[in-house]
Amino acid sequence: MGIRIPRRRRAINKSLIKEFYHQPGNIPGTLRIDENAESPEIVLIDYNSQEYIRKKIETPELCIPYLDTTSVTWVDVQGLGNQDLLQRVGQIFELHPLVLEDIVNVPERPKTEDYGDQLLIIARMVVPRENAFGFHSEQVSLIFGKNYLLTVQEEPEHDCFEPVRSRIEKSKGIIRKSGADYLAYALLDAIIDGFFPVLERYGEQIEELEEEVIIKPTQKTLQKIYKMRRELLQLRRAIWPQRDVMSALMRDSDDLIGDEVRIYLRDCYDHAVQVIDMVETYRELTSGLMDVYLSAVSNKMNEIMKLLTVVSSIFIPLTFVAGIYGMNFNTEISPYNMPELNWKWGYLLCWGVMLAIAGGLLYFFWRRGWLERSVPIKED
Repeated sequence: MGIRIPRRRRAINKSLIKEFYHQPGNIPGTLRIDENAESPEIVLIDYNSQEYIRKKIETPELCIPYLDTTSVTWVDVQGLGNQDLLQRVGQIFELHPLVLEDIVNVPERPKTEDYGDQLLIIARMVVPRENAFGFHSEQVSLIFGKNYLLTVQEEPEHDCFEPVRSRIEKSKGIIRKSGADYLAYALLDAIIDGFFPVLERYGEQIEELEEEVIIKPTQKTLQKIYKMRRELLQLRRAIWPQRDVMSALMRDSDDLIGDEVRIYLRDCYDHAVQVIDMVETYRELTSGLMDVYLSAVSNKMNEIMKLLTVVSSIFIPLTFVAGIYGMNFNTEISPYNMPELNWKWGYLLCWGVMLAIAGGLLYFFWRRGWLERSVPIKED
């Protein structure tokens, strides 16, 4: 007899296998395009300390003239739904086939790889949903050389790069005076900082769930806790490897990253550690909420059983009295056969005895403290 795995656990395992599964025997560099992937949009930003250009381009070949200049060129490909266009991008930027495979075959684990004159960084970006709880998650790939940066996103609708675009446009800070390595740092910093608004929402919902678990726990409460634990697990799997990416970028002696930018990467690493601490804290809180829920349900069951026990304890002697006087004895045959049945006040006396027994038991239970709630709820 085999071990039976719960249906929901089987669904989680299938999603994990699907995420990291590659068809055996594929040629290295094989591209797998998701049939639901959105058609790519290409946005080009070219800038230096004096000039700034931002425009959408229809074909990747239009960015070639900008790659030969001394200015910084940022080519942002948003969407993975066109294999031919992505292959042309790979030819223009002379990407290694394995780089293009990592970019297109999502999701990949966040990592960094050095290809000589190019540096590949794969990160996971999260953006909070606008009208619902949860977050959007997508892979972002950054490939940068001496004067250019190529970014590839899964879809064009959600990203956290708008503050960076605004800084470039308005020439805030030193971004217009720095190279492609600083631009890559700015985007990575935006990706890491994008976790904080998501975690802030989880913090608020955890506070709401704490009240709900204590005051009125239901099956729906348990579902909320379980869903939150799964989503926090997704955040944990996204941020942990990115901390390693930041650490590797600080340690590796790559000529594409200047010493000044490595100092900024330390701050990015610190933010990643803060996110990890918050995720772990929230995961522990949700685990605690699960224990509190089980305790609350158990206490509620104990209250119900205590109430039923009290009611039963009161009615047991009353049932005994009613059972005695339900016996069919003939009082005419013997004066000892329930003579009180012929008394004038016998019926009222019987009621008085039963009420006295019930009242005495209630008083006894009250004096013993058995009528109080096991876990009193005090409102602030």
